[in-house]
Amino acid sequence: MVDKKIPEGPKAHDTEVDLLVVGSGTGMAAALGAVDRGLSALVIEKTDYVGGSTARSGGAFWIPPNHVLANEGARTEKEDIEAYIGSLVGGDAPQKRWQAFIDHGADAVSMLERMTPMEFFWAKGYSDYHPENPGGSAVGRSCECKPFNAAVLGEERGRLRPGVMDAPIPMPVTGADYKWMNLMVRTPVRAMPRIVKRATQGVGGLALRREYVAGGQALAAGMFAGLLQHGVPVWTRTSLTELIIEDGAVTGAKVTQDGQTVTVKARRGVVLAAGGYDHDMEMRRKYQSPILEKDVTLASDGNTGDGIKAGMNIGAGIALMEESWWFPAIEPLSEGEYPQVLLAERSLPGSFIVDRHGKRFINEAIDYMSFGQTVLKRAASGDPVGDMWLVFDQKYRDRYMFAGVLFPGLPIPKEWYDAGIAVRGDDAAEIGRKIGVPVDAFTQTFTDFQQAGYLGEDHEFGRGNSAYDRYYGDPTVAPNANLRPLEGKLYAVKVVLSDLGTCGGLTADEHGRVLAKDGSPIKGLYAQGNNAANVFGRTYPGAGATIGQGLVFGKIIADTAASADVA
Repeated sequence: MVDKKIPEGPKAHDTEVDLLVVGSGTGMAAALGAVDRGLSALVIEKTDYVGGSTARSGGAFWIPPNHVLANEGARTEKEDIEAYIGSLVGGDAPQKRWQAFIDHGADAVSMLERMTPMEFFWAKGYSDYHPENPGGSAVGRSCECKPFNAAVLGEERGRLRPGVMDAPIPMPVTGADYKWMNLMVRTPVRAMPRIVKRATQGVGGLALRREYVAGGQALAAGMFAGLLQHGVPVWTRTSLTELIIEDGAVTGAKVTQDGQTVTVKARRGVVLAAGGYDHDMEMRRKYQSPILEKDVTLASDGNTGDGIKAGMNIGAGIALMEESWWFPAIEPLSEGEYPQVLLAERSLPGSFIVDRHGKRFINEAIDYMSFGQTVLKRAASGDPVGDMWLVFDQKYRDRYMFAGVLFPGLPIPKEWYDAGIAVRGDDAAEIGRKIGVPVDAFTQTFTDFQQAGYLGEDHEFGRGNSAYDRYYGDPTVAPNANLRPLEGKLYAVKVVLSDLGTCGGLTADEHGRVLAKDGSPIKGLYAQGNNAANVFGRTYPGAGATIGQGLVFGKIIADTAASADVA
């Protein structure tokens, strides 16, 4: 297949606008919000593509309360949301920041509907990540964009960042669909209508010259369409070179496109929305952990910390730099490839994960950020987890999707075995030898897990106790949707600690203004998304919280820039 040429988009030139946005992920929300308030905006993007890590994500956003949730019957009492976030964050992030997120969330969602062709729905049932906490919700408060016709982008379609995976046929699969499609063998009554609906929508759409996308692709495409509709230019292949400071205020930036540097004056300020320092491994080892040797992040390839470095260079403070939106994944076949995420796979019965000692060390079904934090705590304690392996049986392989690429029953690819990231065996001892862990310890772990599987209760780590665990479990397995003993042929696949991006960054206030090291706002400089320290401290409240805070603070920043009293 011949690769399509990526459109070049607008050519950079000296110009003046109200708001300059650096980064085309959730930064697009700041530009849309600016136009909604009567301001002019310009978005610059370092890479060839528009969408950033947002386009590579599942696309959910966690923004309670909002009218989409309320209209579909979700409980959105503000007191519950405040109690929930407060119980998670504690003193790890300023209360004024997360309170502003709650107070302005509904306006942000309404603005996106008003300024773009997108429509949203409640992903009912997708539990908050800590539903047992005060104010938590077992049915969740995450929303998604309905499948979106990317053909409305017209000639600009080629600049939309590609998604993580290509389906064998056009199918706009939402996150809500994924849960049931993963269980197509076990719950065909729930899964097959969704599969037929999405296949019909995808294939049938092509006949009508429509190209439906879902998830992060839909959200990114929808915001990009809004920018095009309202005449907001997006300069791709354009890097932030230097912030311009006049009389102590940021008044613009020098940016470089295809080797040519131009000046953009920004009357109301510059918004740093260029993602985290995901691919800067020197920074990651400095701020996070020396065990992070390989670049296996899932984030956009342009995320090298440009915005964070630009802020630090002019005296901005930083916080929570040790944190990421951690995510366990399958080790890539070769260096430079993206890993395959392990989401539902860790929760499904007939599987468990072991460390270098051949022992379980965690509730495998726990939310992915907490999973990574546990791995790093072990490293800091002097007893690193080391190589991790997901162990499962033939029944598991026959029943479930795997890593988003293997349909139920399909064999594990030969190249996985050749690369040493997968092994198979007839019993626990053989698997233990092949993955290089102490055989006695592994066989004891296997025996203990078998007992837990028969009982349906994980006394050691509590797998299946949380509503979040059960969301990605198998509802046909009783008494515990996350547990059953393994039997027959066994497999193991090597697991690495990946992430969706770093989430430590520049300190910012409730208005989105970047703060200097002394806590005073730097006039004319804003930060959102992973350029700013996580609104939720060291926690991940629910599916789409990372995108959610980026979208909301995009709206807050636009409002701030439009207000002479605050900006």
